[in-house]
Amino acid sequence: MTVAIKLSKYQLYGLLKNYHWMVKEIQRIDHYLTETDFQGTAQYGIEATMPKAQGVVGKALENEVTRRVEKSKRLQKYIEEVNLINERIPLVTDEKEKVVLDCLLDGLSLTAISKHLGISRQQVTDIREKIIDTLAKN
Repeated sequence: MTVAIKLSKYQLYGLLKNYHWMVKEIQRIDHYLTETDFQGTAQYGIEATMPKAQGVVGKALENEVTRRVEKSKRLQKYIEEVNLINERIPLVTDEKEKVVLDCLLDGLSLTAISKHLGISRQQVTDIREKIIDTLAKN
């Protein structure tokens, strides 16, 4: 079940602008968090029962865990923001607006979109404003 979240036009503009790199960052962080670098050595006999030094290694491990937790929080934030845009994409029904939205989500600049479509940069800006108005209606 999705919850309708009211976003300002300014927030939507930022999400559209950042969408492309957030998707890349989601992939990168997810890959980082799913890999493990544990290189422990099994111990046997009396050494296995002896207390281990917690000094530098313990602090380094604690710092890495804290860093991963922060990455995980950032990952969740990016996923939520990307999903907010993805849930609103079907609201855009005009074909030219769909193309411009797709180009924006792919990370193309307004100038690149204008060259791609053969229209002026101002026309692309106007279409982007219409898209943001449409996405903000939810």
